[in-house]
Amino acid sequence: MKNKFVFLLLIILIFYSCAPKPVTPETEPEIELTEEVLPNHTITFVAAGDNLFHDSLINSFNINGTYDFSPIYSEVKSIITNADLAFINQETVMAGTSFGYSGYPLFNTPQSLARTLADTGFDIVNIANNHAMDRGRNGLYATLDLLDTIEEFTVIGARKEGESARIIKKNNITLGFLSYTYGLNGIPLPRDNPNLVSVINREKMALEINALRPLCDFLIVSMHWGGEYLLQPDRDQTSLAQFLAEHNVDLIIGHHPHVLQRVETITLQNGRKTLCYYSLGNFASHQRERERIIGALMVLTFNKSAREPFEFFISDVGMIPVVTHYDRGFRNTKLYPLYMYTDELVDTHGLRYAGAGLTMNFFYTVMERLNTKIIMYNPFIK
Repeated sequence: MKNKFVFLLLIILIFYSCAPKPVTPETEPEIELTEEVLPNHTITFVAAGDNLFHDSLINSFNINGTYDFSPIYSEVKSIITNADLAFINQETVMAGTSFGYSGYPLFNTPQSLARTLADTGFDIVNIANNHAMDRGRNGLYATLDLLDTIEEFTVIGARKEGESARIIKKNNITLGFLSYTYGLNGIPLPRDNPNLVSVINREKMALEINALRPLCDFLIVSMHWGGEYLLQPDRDQTSLAQFLAEHNVDLIIGHHPHVLQRVETITLQNGRKTLCYYSLGNFASHQRERERIIGALMVLTFNKSAREPFEFFISDVGMIPVVTHYDRGFRNTKLYPLYMYTDELVDTHGLRYAGAGLTMNFFYTVMERLNTKIIMYNPFIK
């Protein structure tokens, strides 16, 4: 009997110990409220320098009057197509056969190049450069008409009529673009269309920048500037870069020197920053000096916070070096990311036969003066 009583008592104790306890103000658990962390809105962005088609480059891809330039870009295509947006400075007009194809000094490139650039992944095509008027008003009009037929393109720096600014909205971020050139090789703009190409003029630039600035999250200005073949930016470039920074430009894309120049972050007294790529060098070209066959793709990411108050910043800044390869006699022209270029390719480069002192070590030496991260892989393929 005693054992039964003890057993019953144990059952009662177990039951009450397992029963839920009443919640009182003293025992009510604290609930920690945390704000959901959302990822930033982002745009990955690349930019290429001078796409400069000399007559030898045109002629080497002439097959019975047909021009297919796609092999030039096959090794860099995966970088460009996998970025959200891609920019190129198209240095030469594509006015059509009636103007005659030619290289330096008055360029005109076959119109098939335009479709190739779109298929390679380029979205923003800059026309404001010193060769924009090589074939006069009609040649530039024909080029703009051609580019207008390609849905993928946003053209900056030249227009037949209308506004010069362009706005692109993507991934909940708004980018504003303007573009200017130092000159047009002495060829005047039409009197009845003096705004056909945007030329550097600080007073006008300030008006255009100030008008566009409130309409975009990031403001990008393309600048065709500087002295040809100078390895460092000149005073005009650094002065203009400071001017653009003071007008709240976020990114400056520089080209024209045909060689690589350094990257710089300009910081104002109020802490605001402007990122400046002074020169991206050549992209495709048949220039014949070793500094002119090593260019770069600019790489970065635009960021916008997911919630108000919005924060805006640029990250993942760097360069992917790109080598323009051609064999002896300017055959088999192709762009290679430096991370894909080899000693074997160096040995067959046309410049080796010209005694240019071309080596892989030379390319690495160039990288040391650029003041930015050098990217030796495709950052857009995980």
